[in-house]
Amino acid sequence: MEKQADQNPPSNELESLSMNSQAEGGSSSSCPTVTQMSPEERFQIVRSVGEECIQEDELLNLLTKKPVPICYDGFEPSGRMHIAQGVMKTISVNKMTSAGCKVKIWIADWFAQLNNKMGGDLKKIQTVGRYMIEIWKAVGMDLSDDKVEFLWSSEEINSRSHEYWPLVMDIARRNKLPRIIRCSQIMGRNEQDELTAAQIFYPCMQCADIFFLKADICQLGMDQRKVNVLAREYCDDIKRKNKPIILSHHMLPGLQQGQEKMSKSDPSSSIFMEDDEAEVNVKIKKAYCPPMIVEGNPCLEYLKYIILPWFNEFKVERSADHGGDKTFKSFDELVVDYERGDLHPGDLKPALSKSLNKILQPVRDHLSKDANAKDLLKRVKGYRVTR
Repeated sequence: MEKQADQNPPSNELESLSMNSQAEGGSSSSCPTVTQMSPEERFQIVRSVGEECIQEDELLNLLTKKPVPICYDGFEPSGRMHIAQGVMKTISVNKMTSAGCKVKIWIADWFAQLNNKMGGDLKKIQTVGRYMIEIWKAVGMDLSDDKVEFLWSSEEINSRSHEYWPLVMDIARRNKLPRIIRCSQIMGRNEQDELTAAQIFYPCMQCADIFFLKADICQLGMDQRKVNVLAREYCDDIKRKNKPIILSHHMLPGLQQGQEKMSKSDPSSSIFMEDDEAEVNVKIKKAYCPPMIVEGNPCLEYLKYIILPWFNEFKVERSADHGGDKTFKSFDELVVDYERGDLHPGDLKPALSKSLNKILQPVRDHLSKDANAKDLLKRVKGYRVTR
């Protein structure tokens, strides 16, 4: 990334959001299929990533005018990787790059330290970050032709501090404390928690990240929505026309009844990317899956957001007495059978386990055969997860 002149004010740094700028992300020549797509076709692919989009007309306009938009995604390296972070993110990133986007994945090591992950030990946090990259490589994230760029927050901020900190300071100066506290959800906190000074600073920094990375699209989870909206409000404050588009993906629930999201501190709440076949089978067997009920059913959510997007079908093998084998090509088709009672949890769960294990096997192979990946996993498993 090029460095701007030291004297540039924060508002000038936001020029990177211009849809006419193609310096970042290069040309789309490396993706010949993208050149054959209409803006509307690219829009449909990109839009399918998000449960919510703010705003759709801006997204279509961006894809019409800019061949290689910059998409930002980020994560705190905070422990073992669950399947939403591993597989759902891979599906989303591959969709974005297939539509011609350049994806910048922000490895937020400093942010994890601010949020006291791994006890605030930066070396452990960075080890977790390297382990996560190994998993994405193994599971099938398309990293060819520089479509995806992994950036460490500590390195990038240190190398371009003259750009970063004026942005953070300007965002902080323009917002009242209650508005920043309302963003505490992005750290896995709530407004009633007793926050440290570092955690007050965190939302201002995450908001600055969006502009620092020259992002056209913020592709994060629904739990990050508030800080992305803060970035759009900041554009209003400084009278910036082109705002970052928010594309918020669905949050996969935990496997047990009433668990709104997965928890790394509760192994039974999710499938982890290095779980062996037996562990996956046991977790799915014990998962909440009430017959004929779709709403709040985590097993059906796994099918909708992981299995069907990955395989484009879901095959259930069962005896003739139970209806015989059947392959579902869409979630709607599956829902009809499930609500009617024609598809029972006793048949669905083994098929779900089989599909999950098929996705995870290349990851297991990599973590067992690659010496570096094996060492990283051993170290990460030995760390104590801190909230």
